[in-house]
Amino acid sequence: MELSVVIVNWNTIDLLRDCLRSVLAGLGGLEAEILVVDNASADGSPDMVREEFPTVRLIETGRNLGFAGGNNVALRIARGRHIMLLNTDTLVHGDVLPEAVAWLDSHPSVGVMGPRVLNADGSIQPSSSAFPSLRHLAMQTLGLTRVARLDGYRMTGWDRATERRVDVISGAAMFVRRAAMEEVGLLDEAFFFYGEETDWCHRFARAGWELVFAPIPEITHYGKGTASKLDHRRDVLMTEGTTRLHRKHGGLAAAIACFTILAAHNASRAVLWSAVSLLGRPGARARARHFLAVVADLPKAWPKAWPTALPQEARP
Repeated sequence: MELSVVIVNWNTIDLLRDCLRSVLAGLGGLEAEILVVDNASADGSPDMVREEFPTVRLIETGRNLGFAGGNNVALRIARGRHIMLLNTDTLVHGDVLPEAVAWLDSHPSVGVMGPRVLNADGSIQPSSSAFPSLRHLAMQTLGLTRVARLDGYRMTGWDRATERRVDVISGAAMFVRRAAMEEVGLLDEAFFFYGEETDWCHRFARAGWELVFAPIPEITHYGKGTASKLDHRRDVLMTEGTTRLHRKHGGLAAAIACFTILAAHNASRAVLWSAVSLLGRPGARARARHFLAVVADLPKAWPKAWPTALPQEARP
């Protein structure tokens, strides 16, 4: 088995249908399997997969395990020597899947690879980045990363036309070498929805595997999947995941600093958009309500204790 494509779904039936059609059309001559993990969707997604995609292996969890937990269910049984994590809100184009497998086969030191990813309008999506260090987070809070040449975090000044070693590859479209995964372990399920792929990438790098962006075309990532259903909770979960990341890899002091920076980021945006809304700018009031809701829920964003039921290979 050359490739296992793993897709976690939660209430994105139409996106999932389009994604699966594109994957099946893009496999070419690969010996591959597609595994869909459904995190207790209520929109008929499992029935749709069974009826319209009988060759796809459907796994129903019965509850929402989050991104890490859902992927791990499939990763434990995936048979491919390479594995692709793919969001439901994506479309696979051309020969990106066989090209990615061939690329990994010719680069044995690479544990994780990210292909070229596009936004819905065809522009390049910054799907690889640096580790979200305290310095990068502080620069983002100050608005300095809006200047492309200063954006060392998302690397927006780089056109993604060349190969480059990176710290983090987005889990929206990520290729992983099985041999590397067997050494590093599964995703850490203490991360429910954000920070899990960053933690995983950090662990691959720490184990000596390279992480590389390769300009292999092409996958479109719409950004209209599960995260779009979360309203302000998306930013709360992002704060929790990023803080947990720093707690795990930097200690308590780093976690406190990270949480403080992100709290300041959200509070400053709440003040800014509240002021702008007084000027009658369209959409400003909604943005102000969004960030005010985030600030109100920030106490929930401090990471809880590590779960005790984590598989051994995923423990910090």
